Amino acid sequence: MGYYIIAVIGRPNVGKSTFFNRILGAQRAIVHDVAGVTRDRHYAEAEWAGKTFTIIDTGGFVPASTDVFEQAIREQAHIAIEEADSIVFMVDAISGLTPMDYQIAEILRRSDKKAFLVVNKVDNDKREMDTGEFYRLGLGQPYSVAAISGRKLGDFLDALTSAIPEDTDEGKHDDRLHLAVIGRPNVGKSSFVNALIGKNKSIVTDIPGTTRDPIDSLYEKDGKEFVVIDTAGLRKKAKVKESIEFYSTIRTMKSIERCSVALVLVDAVVGVERQDLRIVQSAVDRRKGILIVVNKWDLIEKDTHTAKQFELALQQLLGRHTYVPIIFVSAKTGQRVEKTIEIAETIHTERRKEILTNKLNTVLLPEINRTPPSSKSGKEIKIKYITQVKTAPPVIAFFTNEPKLIQENYRRFLENIIRQNFGFSGVPLSLVFKQK
Repeated sequence: MGYYIIAVIGRPNVGKSTFFNRILGAQRAIVHDVAGVTRDRHYAEAEWAGKTFTIIDTGGFVPASTDVFEQAIREQAHIAIEEADSIVFMVDAISGLTPMDYQIAEILRRSDKKAFLVVNKVDNDKREMDTGEFYRLGLGQPYSVAAISGRKLGDFLDALTSAIPEDTDEGKHDDRLHLAVIGRPNVGKSSFVNALIGKNKSIVTDIPGTTRDPIDSLYEKDGKEFVVIDTAGLRKKAKVKESIEFYSTIRTMKSIERCSVALVLVDAVVGVERQDLRIVQSAVDRRKGILIVVNKWDLIEKDTHTAKQFELALQQLLGRHTYVPIIFVSAKTGQRVEKTIEIAETIHTERRKEILTNKLNTVLLPEINRTPPSSKSGKEIKIKYITQVKTAPPVIAFFTNEPKLIQENYRRFLENIIRQNFGFSGVPLSLVFKQK
């Protein structure tokens, strides 16, 4: 996934959401001809010509309005400009230049960010003549597109993605173990980091959302240095109301992207909620190592709610992700806080582990022959050869005569055999099936 961030801004009703949807190839934003339909920000991962990026659709930017709702949209757009790596500034060929366009262009010139001026609704060659006036905005060459039909969109995306560096992974060339401390607001993430590094580097309060930005701390143990990233609390999308908190969520996802192991903090007092499981899934989707850290264990009456009971209940909720280890800690007392680093190191090692091809085939092929895959079509499926094609994260390839017929339940069966024989504790596995 790409975390080069591109924000789409512009006055209301110029076609930003249509542009957003066209890039994604799906109806992800609500499109309507009434100004102001996009109230919340939408963001999604997109890919063009092998480059990935995160694109944000913002509400219509009304620079000088006193309307409360339009003020909120303006705040969103300002933060979008601040947070994004590149800006797509969209204008409307049909309505032409407006005073509002000039105001937005002035803000962009002051921002010192890379801005692409896009003239939308240019749906034929005749209308191309209308794009010349937009040079007056002083933002360089205007790119003409028709978002609704996709006209000339490919040419613009070539120019847009040319600004994306080939390597946007911040921690790729850093050999230190990067740990992202993630979780819902107010589960004690900053307290946990402070207990770990032994000093109050993060602000700790009982107000959810105190930590807006990811904060990197260095931690040394047994002569080895680790990078610990404390992140903003993740809420359900429906609860992300503030613009700042919305972008904190994006920055948190960025932190997951550049970590090796995600420490998912859960509140022992509140218990496990759906959002905790969504956060685990976010780390799984990005194929990061995962350790669940149950914090505030000092506040639990041990005779009524033992660690074993909690662990069993949590594993039930985790479903197929029961390979994720669980540790019970107290950031307040320091209990087992340092133990999390030891387990995280083990997960990091497991994530980089490579199984020899002959071992994989010796162990797995007899199991596959005993329990061969079946298909709804009745075709015989034969798996002939297995090899690990990647580490960190691990990817294991199965060569078969019918790769498209392998069913999900059989994938899980194979994953269980691999874990039983080779471990990979705390590590999501990718199984791929290729034509033999």
